[in-house]
Amino acid sequence: MKIHIDIDCFFVSAARIKEPFLEGKAVAIGGRSDTKIFNSEAKNQTVNLENSGSFVPTFYKPYEEKNKVNCGAREGSLGYDDIDAFKDADGKIRGILTTSSYEARKYGIKTTMSIREALHLCPHLIIKAPNMSLYQQLSHELHEFLQTKIPLVEQASIDEFYGDLSGWVEDSEVPSFIAALKEEIKAVTKLPVSIGAAKTRYIAKLATTYAKPYGCRVIYENELERFIENIPVGEFAGIGKSMKEKLKSVQIHTLGELSRRRGTLESWGPYAKELYLRVSAQSDDEITSKHIRKSIGISRTFDPLYDRDELRRRVHVLARHLSFAILKLKVIPTVFSLSLNYEMCQKSHKNISLCEIFTEKKFDSLCLRLFNEADVHKRLHLIRISINCSSFTRESRKELSLIGFEDDQKMHSLTNHSQDIREKYGIDMLKWGSEL
Repeated sequence: MKIHIDIDCFFVSAARIKEPFLEGKAVAIGGRSDTKIFNSEAKNQTVNLENSGSFVPTFYKPYEEKNKVNCGAREGSLGYDDIDAFKDADGKIRGILTTSSYEARKYGIKTTMSIREALHLCPHLIIKAPNMSLYQQLSHELHEFLQTKIPLVEQASIDEFYGDLSGWVEDSEVPSFIAALKEEIKAVTKLPVSIGAAKTRYIAKLATTYAKPYGCRVIYENELERFIENIPVGEFAGIGKSMKEKLKSVQIHTLGELSRRRGTLESWGPYAKELYLRVSAQSDDEITSKHIRKSIGISRTFDPLYDRDELRRRVHVLARHLSFAILKLKVIPTVFSLSLNYEMCQKSHKNISLCEIFTEKKFDSLCLRLFNEADVHKRLHLIRISINCSSFTRESRKELSLIGFEDDQKMHSLTNHSQDIREKYGIDMLKWGSEL
């Protein structure tokens, strides 16, 4: 059997380990796009290349203790929140929620809800700033512990893990095994987890959803049909908004209905056919101990901005940070893309394939070129810039171009020297003159 382990309200659970007084209270973790990346002063940013997942940035600033604000008195107890971290100079609260405790969800609090809206629904809600360093540490500790209990463990994201119990635990013993594992995890790491088990990883993940909070759920083959019968299709991993609408158009609203419409799904092509097989537990992916990263990107959302010179400067800043991560990964990307989000819901996207030695200078120029080509709505303000690099040579097996190879090698050497300085003193130690 395969098992899926998910940390309950991970960011909140991590905060409660550090600050026990948060236990049992309505707590939410705030998030805000780090636009300070564009400021002139150095910020000592940290790069995370190990874990990924929702609200887990590649670049983040190590947690800094904020001035504590006494807000818990409304509940009759002494507590502190970090609401000041989400206030602008004018006192306006900005940002969204990345997660919330179950106590907060009773008030209608949801992930991605604005902090202002959440406080309106739950005035005594305690808002905490994210602490990425702590999350990475706890995730790593849990991963190491799981490797001592299960022969094959895969980390799917910062708070999700898969395990393969085949040949290790008899199917009949799985319920008692995962129940004991849940308690051991809590005792060793202090993290509450929920665990689902089934024949395939996809059904195991679905089982976890119905085990929460702090529970276990095992779905045997003869229970699958009954289990999925009334589950909305949107709860299955891999069914996004467009597929959900397509299924709705043919009166498929639940996974049970989907499992009885094989012909319909197969007529839609390979993706839909594979989806049917996953829902009916006829298709599965192996548990792998290591994931090979296939792409990396950086993006920032900011207040509407029209000044094109300032926007180009921000492209230089983002390119420098992304170049640092690419060099740290020791990969050579061959597909580069840049996306722009404007006000009034307008978007633009440009990409290019280029198979040459990676150098920071060339990458910086390339990003600026992509920006100039992508910026088609010049009368509109921009609110987001995204840069992505993919199709690394180690996967695509593309051959590097020999045109300008010697000059590229010299520039590559300079790039490596710059990387060494930034590794030692910080990403902001060396900047392009165009950023100032």
